[in-house]
Amino acid sequence: MFNNSNSNNRSTTGGSYDFSVNDVCDRLEKEFTHMQGERTQLRIECEKLNAEKNEVQRQYCLYYEMAYRLSYEMHKQTEITKRLVALLHQIIPYLTPEQQSHALPALERAKQVTMNDLNR
Repeated sequence: MFNNSNSNNRSTTGGSYDFSVNDVCDRLEKEFTHMQGERTQLRIECEKLNAEKNEVQRQYCLYYEMAYRLSYEMHKQTEITKRLVALLHQIIPYLTPEQQSHALPALERAKQVTMNDLNR
């Protein structure tokens, strides 16, 4: 009833395009499997990067907290130093002149102390 000459001969007029449905399905299945493998690898890589990002964020938070605490301690120590210097300036006038001659240069030397001096 119908002429199936095209289904028996699947070549085009141009030449060598012999594709059967099974060949195309096999090729598509291979490509699909390959793409699934790539997707899996990319998902694993994405999960690794996400875990690394979370670790970097955690470390950033720890360093930020540490820097904040250090800054707070520095301000606290600066305020303590200011108060002690003010207290010494109030007490020095009550010292004897001989003690004042030793206390004033010692106070000035103490103001000039650097981190290198403290580390020695």
